[in-house]
Amino acid sequence: MQGSKLYVGNISFNTTNEDLKALFSQFGEVQQVNVIQGKGFAFVEMANQVSAEEAKRKLDGSDFNGRNIKVDVARPPKSRSSRGRGYDRR
Repeated sequence: MQGSKLYVGNISFNTTNEDLKALFSQFGEVQQVNVIQGKGFAFVEMANQVSAEEAKRKLDGSDFNGRNIKVDVARPPKSRSSRGRGYDRR
């Protein structure tokens, strides 16, 4: 696993940054939490890769607020220029 930023999916729409910080803090220092409101997912950045790996291993598929959450390594965002628009911009 590379990096310490995790994707957390299938979370309740009522989940707050503080809820996830409390959950992930049991595996190490949480640097940042960003719940994407109304989308059902979030990003959690751990202080180091070891903490992120442990959190992923122990929390992926676990029950959190009545939902089985998905925890995985966050992928870097796609650049906007790589998205096809269906026409040639000249």
